Amino acid sequence: MDFELVTDSCCNLTEDMIDDFGLHILPLTFMADGEDRVYQSYLKGARTNLQEFYTMMREGKVFRTSLPNLAETEALLRGLLEAGRDVLYVGFSSGLSGTYEATSLLMKDLAQQFPGRKLYAVDTLAASGGQGLLVWHAVQRARAGASIDEVRDWLEENKLHLAHWFTVDDLMFLFRGGRVSKTSAWAGTLLNIKPVMHVDDAGHLVPLEKVRGRRKSLNALVDHMEKSALSPIGEQMVFITHGDCIEDAEYVAAQVKERFGVPEVVINYVDPVIGAHSGPGTMALFFLADKR
Repeated sequence: MDFELVTDSCCNLTEDMIDDFGLHILPLTFMADGEDRVYQSYLKGARTNLQEFYTMMREGKVFRTSLPNLAETEALLRGLLEAGRDVLYVGFSSGLSGTYEATSLLMKDLAQQFPGRKLYAVDTLAASGGQGLLVWHAVQRARAGASIDEVRDWLEENKLHLAHWFTVDDLMFLFRGGRVSKTSAWAGTLLNIKPVMHVDDAGHLVPLEKVRGRRKSLNALVDHMEKSALSPIGEQMVFITHGDCIEDAEYVAAQVKERFGVPEVVINYVDPVIGAHSGPGTMALFFLADKR
């Protein structure tokens, strides 16, 4: 690529993809209640034991989350600009975090100091594998020879076609994050109700339907893909992220391959910053669609 691609740790791309694509990652942070230590959700070359993180959540540990360190973000961006590189930042939804706003404001200040460089910021209005899949598409276009302007324009034109469909296993985590009421969370738990949700055009999490039972909620994700995915579905790259429920992720991946002939489905964990709010058992499916 003839420019640098920066994103943040909520993209939930695999370590191998990050290395292969030469991405620069801004790590959001998280803290366990009652502890002073601040953890980065991404460390270059480090393999975080996310199974342990989700086990702690199941045992009742509560985590707080925060933005990337702005001083470190500025140092990264300034270093790229001083090296004569243009920068495209592809950020976590402004509807879910202040990360994009803080980073884009910083980039505006840097643009005045480096008038000869291009600094573009794209608010993906996406999360987890949705954000990551947009980064994946950006890389494919850049490798095919697209300029930074062309890649930025493609992202802006297509980001609202990146569908996010997901479910959770325990509504109490969404209650703690303010996504559902306490009454809904308790009633849903007692009745084994699972919400089927998506990320809307404003980048917010929105419940769309309720089904009874885990397997039905997983099948519903694939059903929504059948209704809205861009054709030919079998030629799409598809991402799945999960909150320490690999068997469910593999089940959904198998359904996608069997029903639509998709040759490859990338599976990865939901990172700790998003997982702190969605909880263990989160299952999410991402693909291009006629609308979100």
